[in-house]
Amino acid sequence: MSNSSHSFLLIAAATAATMAVCAFTSGKRSGVPHSQHHFNVPPEILKSDCQCKQELILAVRLALEAGKNMTEHYHNKGTADENIQDLDISCKSCQSDFATAIDVKNENFISSEIRKQFPDHKIIGEEDTGTGAIPKLTSNPTWIIDPIDGTTNFASGLPLSCVSIGLCREGQPEMGVVYAPMTNELYIGVKNYGSFRNGIRLVGCTGEKANKTLSDSVVCFEFGYSSTQEGIDSMVDAVKRLLQHGVRTTRTLGSGVLDLCYVACGRMDVVYTGMAEEGWKPWDYCAGLVVAVEAGCEISHIKKRNEDDLAGDKTLRKGYDFNLYSKSMVCGVNSDLVEQCRQVVLGL
Repeated sequence: MSNSSHSFLLIAAATAATMAVCAFTSGKRSGVPHSQHHFNVPPEILKSDCQCKQELILAVRLALEAGKNMTEHYHNKGTADENIQDLDISCKSCQSDFATAIDVKNENFISSEIRKQFPDHKIIGEEDTGTGAIPKLTSNPTWIIDPIDGTTNFASGLPLSCVSIGLCREGQPEMGVVYAPMTNELYIGVKNYGSFRNGIRLVGCTGEKANKTLSDSVVCFEFGYSSTQEGIDSMVDAVKRLLQHGVRTTRTLGSGVLDLCYVACGRMDVVYTGMAEEGWKPWDYCAGLVVAVEAGCEISHIKKRNEDDLAGDKTLRKGYDFNLYSKSMVCGVNSDLVEQCRQVVLGL
């Protein structure tokens, strides 16, 4: 067996093992009662002088409503009640980059409700943008929406997908709300006010998080849509270097937003993207970034893809200064782990 074939088998095995995450849904599927207060804005924020309380209250309501739109397909998948035509799948950049009717329905609903309450705010949505140029952030308050992150998971009936609603102010993320309907989990992050899962604050970079190294880490990566030989080799070689270095295990979940949320709450330790053309978009980063940073995680770029990835001192941008338009990202539970992952993945 060639080294290349061996690498692909290792990656396939790691990806298949990801299905163990489905255990998260045991006892927590949609329809299992949760105390409603778990899905309210945390009282710590409501009692504070936070300037985006009204936006946050709206975002939570919209994320929960949009999540309800996803549950019928999930419950019908693989049964006699399933009708794949109901999804009305339409391709975008390629066969594996597509949207469903629920993506469009969710985005239209979220955008229209935001415009009713905040008519002067800007909105950047994945489906409205399509394959066109992504509008640049300005000093104006701007919402960044992914109506379903993990659309392939959603269409396939895999439970790891979510609604993601972020808000930027003065060109930087300020608030993030993420709702995963099939795990019934609501993540909230507000700059300088912390991050929460179902109303409970996520812990910062202390204890096990602070001491985590690459060798004992759960490492996540997403391959995306790259199909060139150079791009495939770059991504596979990075995973090969990780396996040669030694890690606890690897995962590929199919939802960048949930990747960031799971790093934030310690289910995974580090996630990276951007070795080839598989990098993410602003709607993959924005809300999850706030949740992760407020949980004490470090987010930066895996490497410089262009000058916008560099800060004024020519170091890679990080934290709230992260370039949301970059295709290069690494996020981990502590800064040393982020740098260690970067060095190994790039072969430095």
